[in-house]
Amino acid sequence: MMSKIEITAVDTSTLPKVGAAECDELLKAVKNGDKEARDKFITANLRLVLSVCKRFRRDGVSQDDLFQIGAVGLIKALNNFDVSQNVKFSTYAVPMIIGEIRRALRDVSGIKVTRSVRDTAYKALKAKEKLTSEGQDNEPSLVEISAEIGIPISEIACALDAVSDTVSYFEPAFGDDGGLTVMDKLTDEKQSEDNWLENLALRGAVQRIPKKEKQILFMRYYLGKTQVEISKAAGISQAQVSRIEKSAIDKLKSYM
Repeated sequence: MMSKIEITAVDTSTLPKVGAAECDELLKAVKNGDKEARDKFITANLRLVLSVCKRFRRDGVSQDDLFQIGAVGLIKALNNFDVSQNVKFSTYAVPMIIGEIRRALRDVSGIKVTRSVRDTAYKALKAKEKLTSEGQDNEPSLVEISAEIGIPISEIACALDAVSDTVSYFEPAFGDDGGLTVMDKLTDEKQSEDNWLENLALRGAVQRIPKKEKQILFMRYYLGKTQVEISKAAGISQAQVSRIEKSAIDKLKSYM
C-alpha cells in the first residue's frame, strides 16, 4: 500500500488501484464522452500525481498545492491523450504532470520563461545539434552557435540558462543510450520485476529507432506538443509528423 501523504480532503493511503485492462476500458469510455468513467479514471490515476509530488518537496510550497497543480497536469494529459497510438497513459501523463508542477514552481520563484526565450533556446539547441552532426571534433561554442542562427551570444546564454532545468531533465529521455531517465526516476523503488523488464525493453527499443523518430516522440510524448505544433517546429507537414510518429511506435512495439 502507498504510504500516506497529507493532502487536504484526500486520504491518499486509500486511493484506488486500477488494473491495465480496466484502465483501457475506462479510457475508451472517457473518449466516448462518459463523464462517470472520466471521474473514475482521474481518481484511479491520482497515484501518478502523488509519485511526482514526492519528488518536488520544496520549502514554502505545500503538498496540497503541488497535488492540486499535478492534478491539473493529469487532466490536461487525459484531454490530449490519443488512444489510437497504443502508448501507455502513464508514459504520456507523467511528463505532463511534471511540466505543470515545474511551471508553477517557476512562477512561485519569480522565474519567468517567455515563449521568445524558449524559441531562442530551441534554435540554439538545434544549431548545436546541426554543427555537431557536421563532424565538429569539439562541442560547438556559443560563438559558433551565434553565427549559425544570427542571435547575439548574450541572448543565447540567457535563454539556455533559463531552460536549463527543463533541458537537463528531458535530454536523456531519448538520448543516444536510449535511456528513459524520466520514467526511471519516477518508478516506485519497489517496482515489480515485470515493470523493470518492461522499462528495460523500452530503453533497448528506443535505442534502435532513427534519430528523427526519437525527436518526434520526444516532442509528442515528453513535451506534450500536438502534431500541428511539431510540424511547425520541424518544418514538415502534420501528415508527415503523423506518419513518423506511427512508424516509430510500430517499430517500438515490434522491437519489444
